[in-house]
Amino acid sequence: MGKYILKRIAIACATLFVILFILFVMLEFMPGSPFNDEKLNEAQKALLYAKYGLDDPFFIRFFNYAKNMLQGDFGVSYVINKNFAVSTMIFQRLAVTIVIGIQAMVLGTIVGLILGILAALKHNTWVDTLASIISVIGVSVPSYVFALGLAYFVGFKLGWFPITYNPSNAAMSTILPTIALSLFTIANIARFTRSEMIDVLSSDYILLVKSKGIKEYKMIIKHALRNALIPIITVMGPLLVGLLTGSMVIEKIFAIPGIGSLMIAAIQGNDYNVVLSVAFVYSAMYIFTMLIIDILYGVIDPRIRVAKGE
Repeated sequence: MGKYILKRIAIACATLFVILFILFVMLEFMPGSPFNDEKLNEAQKALLYAKYGLDDPFFIRFFNYAKNMLQGDFGVSYVINKNFAVSTMIFQRLAVTIVIGIQAMVLGTIVGLILGILAALKHNTWVDTLASIISVIGVSVPSYVFALGLAYFVGFKLGWFPITYNPSNAAMSTILPTIALSLFTIANIARFTRSEMIDVLSSDYILLVKSKGIKEYKMIIKHALRNALIPIITVMGPLLVGLLTGSMVIEKIFAIPGIGSLMIAAIQGNDYNVVLSVAFVYSAMYIFTMLIIDILYGVIDPRIRVAKGE
C-alpha cells in the first residue's frame, strides 16, 4: 500500500509542475498589463517591470516563481491590493470556499445516496420515479438559478437565512449557498447510486447473501453498497472539485468573500500573480482530490492497487 501511495504522490507532484508551467505560458500571452494606469508613462512602467522582475527572460521568471512558491511565497498583488502578499489574500478567502464546498459535498452525497438506494430498492415504483425527476431537475437547472430562487423565497420572503454573507453569522450565511451548490451533486450521486445498486442487487452474489438469511439493512450496507461504491467514488472526485472551483457565480450572488470572487477581480484587473496563484490553487485542489480518490480505490478494492503495480 505504501508503494502505491508514494507512486500516486510522485505523479501528482509532476502533474502540478506541468500545470504551473502551462499557466505561466498562458499568462505570457495574456493581453494587457497590470500597470494600465493612464497616468504612468513608458519610463515609469519600465521601472515597475524592473522592480517586480517582469522584464527578466521567461524561464528565469518561471523558475524564480516556482522556487518562491515552494517556500510559500506567491508574490505580491499588483492591482487589487498593491504590494500585499498574494498568499495571505488567498488563504484569508480559501477557508470560506472550502467550507461551503465540503458542506455541499457532504449534504449532496448523503441525500444522493439515500435517494439512489431508495430508488433501487423501490425500482419501478413512485419512489423511483420521484428520485429520477429530482435527478433530471438537478442536472438540468444551473446552480445559480437555484441560488437566486433560494435567495428570493427563503432568504428575502421568508427571512429564514441571510441573503448575503455575514462574517459575524458565518454558519447561517453558508446554508443557502450550500444547498444551491449541493443540488447538482444530489442529482448525480442519486443517479449513479440507483444504477449501480440495481445491477448489484440483481447479481448472483447478493442472491447468495439473501439465501443465508442476512438482514436486509446489513445486506444493503455491508455487501451491496460497498460493491457499488467504486463507480460512485469516481463521480464524487470531479464533483467535489467542481464544487470548490465552480462556485464563482454562487459567491457573487451571496456576496461570499471566497477565492472565486478574488479570481474574477484579478482577471478583470490583469493582476498576474493573483490569477496565476488562484489558478494553481484550484489545480492543486483538483490533483489532491483525485489523489485521495486513487488511494480510496486501493483501500476499497485491493485488486486495483495490485493491478497498478504494487
